[in-house]
Amino acid sequence: MVIWDFGLKFILAWQGGNAAQGFFQALGSLFILWTLSTLISAEINYIQSGRIHVRVFVEVAMISDIRELIVQPVQVITGAEKAGTEFNPMHYGLLLAALLIIGIVYKLVDESKQDAISLDA
Repeated sequence: MVIWDFGLKFILAWQGGNAAQGFFQALGSLFILWTLSTLISAEINYIQSGRIHVRVFVEVAMISDIRELIVQPVQVITGAEKAGTEFNPMHYGLLLAALLIIGIVYKLVDESKQDAISLDA
C-alpha cells in the first residue's frame, strides 16, 4: 500500500506539473515503508531470540526525523499545512540538531554490541 501511495502521489504531481514537490511528498511515503520494515524485522528477531535491540528504537527515531526534514519544507511550499504556516528556520534547525544527536546515539549503540534487552518474564 505504501508503494502504491508513493506511485499515486508521484503520478498526480507529474500530471499537475509539480514533479519535484510530488516526488518529495512521495518520498515521505517511502520513509513510512522503511519504518514498517524496521519494526517488522525487529518483531521477527524478537520472536526468534526473545530479545529486542535498542538500536531499533534509535533507527525508527532517525527515520522519523529524516522524513520530517524532507516533508516539512514541501508542505510549507505547497501550502498543504494549515493556512498561514510559514517556514520556521528555528524548528528546522532543531530537527537537524536532533538528527545529529540521534546519529551519535545510533553510532554509540551500534558499537556497543550489547544493546539487546531481554523481555523474558
